[in-house]
Amino acid sequence: MFATIFTVIVAALHVWFMALEMIFWTKPLGRATFGTTAEFAEQTRALAANQGLYNGFLAAGLFWGLWLGQPDGNAITVFFLLCVLAAGLFGSATVSIRILLAQALPALLALGALMLGI
Repeated sequence: MFATIFTVIVAALHVWFMALEMIFWTKPLGRATFGTTAEFAEQTRALAANQGLYNGFLAAGLFWGLWLGQPDGNAITVFFLLCVLAAGLFGSATVSIRILLAQALPALLALGALMLGI
């Protein structure tokens, strides 16, 4: 039950990240979230949309695993949680330590709950 709740949270976060990067990147909300200028946001709009699409794929994979349920979806859910964890660790090392808390930690909690069967 906790594994499902944590996984839904991770998936929902990635839907939100997708929206921030694909829809709100050049808007005040997106610029404030990422600390960018209007000029920079406009110049990197396509790059951010591409990144947002990948976040959408992560969310889709997690929802797919949840939809299949246990035990059929476990391998898919574990794979996508590991992808989220890897992305979060890489992002925290290369972009901002905040990504560790926003992306890697929730994925680690979901993965831990899934592995413990709780």
